[in-house]
Amino acid sequence: MAMSFKDGRNTSNGSNCEDVEAMIELLEGSHLALEGENILDEAKAFSSGILRERVSSLHGQLSKRAIHALELPMHWRWFDIKWQIDLYEQQEDKQSNLLELAKLNFNTVQAAYQRDLIEISRWWRDLGLMEHVDFARDRPVECFWYALGLSQEPQFSTLRKSLTKVAIFIMVIDDAYDLYGSLEELECFTGAIIRWDSEPIQQLPECMKVCFRALHDVTYDIAYDIGKEEDWHRVLPHLTKAWADFCKALLTEAKWDRLGYTPSLEEYLSNASTSISVPLLMAHAYFFVGHMKLEDVADLLERNKDLIYNVSIIVRLCNDLRTSKAEIDRGDAPSSVVCYMREASVSEDVAQEHIKGLINRAWKSINAQCFGNTDMPFLQPFVDVTVNAARAAHMLYQFGDGLGVQDGGIERQILSTVIEPLALD
Repeated sequence: MAMSFKDGRNTSNGSNCEDVEAMIELLEGSHLALEGENILDEAKAFSSGILRERVSSLHGQLSKRAIHALELPMHWRWFDIKWQIDLYEQQEDKQSNLLELAKLNFNTVQAAYQRDLIEISRWWRDLGLMEHVDFARDRPVECFWYALGLSQEPQFSTLRKSLTKVAIFIMVIDDAYDLYGSLEELECFTGAIIRWDSEPIQQLPECMKVCFRALHDVTYDIAYDIGKEEDWHRVLPHLTKAWADFCKALLTEAKWDRLGYTPSLEEYLSNASTSISVPLLMAHAYFFVGHMKLEDVADLLERNKDLIYNVSIIVRLCNDLRTSKAEIDRGDAPSSVVCYMREASVSEDVAQEHIKGLINRAWKSINAQCFGNTDMPFLQPFVDVTVNAARAAHMLYQFGDGLGVQDGGIERQILSTVIEPLALD
């Protein structure tokens, strides 16, 4: 298809290129490519080039669709329902009954999200952790929004709330490693997490002791939600191991920072695939959406490690692309952009293009893993949640640092997704 459009561009009237609708569809379809499908790479470059040339002269729905596709393809988005409903409402041939039903369904599901958020807000307030860890970001609503991105289905309420709690502690602990603890304190804290024992932390500052105890209690609560009375003690080791791996990766980054060491891009990504916390989140999610025996968990997570790795890389790189300039200006620990700049002796612009290429490559691997997952259909819910972590990252960092800086961008998305209902006729 791409070649026929390219051939059309060279004809005297260029009629094929006038079909903007087809260009949008070609651009969207090109993002389903697998590794080695060069024709779809050409289709992506060709269609995006045409749309960028034409977008300023477009109007109405066609303009909105072209801009939307150029900003982020549908395959990389999550929870685009409200935008789609708004677009359908503007069509002259819309079916009013279908539109009203879609709006009613959206508002009903949104009400379920609001109930989840109310519960999370009450839990977070009662926990009172921020009174002791004032160095950390206070972002419970943003964490809920990200957890929602992983699991939009109304029936996954318990999963959403559990992932929100995990995400909140991920942020608090990440800030402890980045902003608060000395290297000696962080090594002690990491050791306590690895052994899941509070004894080693007695000499640490009170805020770190409070953080450990709160994490300890919440993890036990989540394990009980998963396994109930019979199996919670068998679930717990999987969750604590995931926390240990996460903290060990954070400690490695803290050591790099304190030593002023810039790793190679490969070394950076190898560690970042764990420190970005996707494996930690998925270790929790797996129990809520999987349908298997507990003894199968380690084996099935191992089978999906490439999927989890590629999703982790996308989340890490999306963050780095949006925050690298500020981090360079502040002199923070190197991101993937800085690692590649120094390793390859290139400019920031060149490094960013390289990072975008890595994101595209990771998506191709994800596509292959998703389309090829036919031998174990019971794993599909877990695969969907995992891939949604990448989609949520694209949305989170689309217009800035969604968690690091409160600039209004993510707040507008939260309002649209969770707070503001659609008006019914």
